[in-house]
Amino acid sequence: MEGGDVEISKDAIIELKERTGAGIMHCKNVLLECKGDIEKSVELLRKRGIALSEKKMERKTDEGMVEAYIHPGARLGVLVEIACESDFVARTPEFKTLVRDIAMQIAASNPGWIKRKEVPPEVTEREKAIYECQAKESGKPEKIVSRIVDGKMESFYKEVCLLEQPFIKNPDISIQNLIKEHIAKFGENIRVKRFARFKMGG
Repeated sequence: MEGGDVEISKDAIIELKERTGAGIMHCKNVLLECKGDIEKSVELLRKRGIALSEKKMERKTDEGMVEAYIHPGARLGVLVEIACESDFVARTPEFKTLVRDIAMQIAASNPGWIKRKEVPPEVTEREKAIYECQAKESGKPEKIVSRIVDGKMESFYKEVCLLEQPFIKNPDISIQNLIKEHIAKFGENIRVKRFARFKMGG
């Protein structure tokens, strides 16, 4: 298969389809656009899929599943509820794998909240005050203290908010973007509704 001077093999199209879940013609067109570069094609499809998925994120989610994950040794466990729009999607292996991965993420990374809007104002203010004090005590000029505080707050949210954490299986993407990729793949909204993490003695 050719596009200008670029030859796109069937194997490349199949590989891109398997990695992204996009349709055959969509894969072919993106490969032509990226001159046969599979990694660039994966990245482009992800960006476009994430952009499209934004429009679906306000839709109602009345189906889904609750996953229980017990870490080897039985001293750490997680319950998580992930919602989607249809029972059909909830029963797919891909959705079940996503839910399992998010349960394992919670076990490994111990988030305090799902998203930054849920972080209590008193926690946010406390963290800001600590970072501001640290910046001032280190002798930083007043005009850049606020930028330092903002940068540290972004790092704080990435640590404590599930959706902003780097995915443990692929730290190049966040949990939010992992979910958006699946929204694009399924054509349905997906939402983490709640979770609980239990640790022996903790």
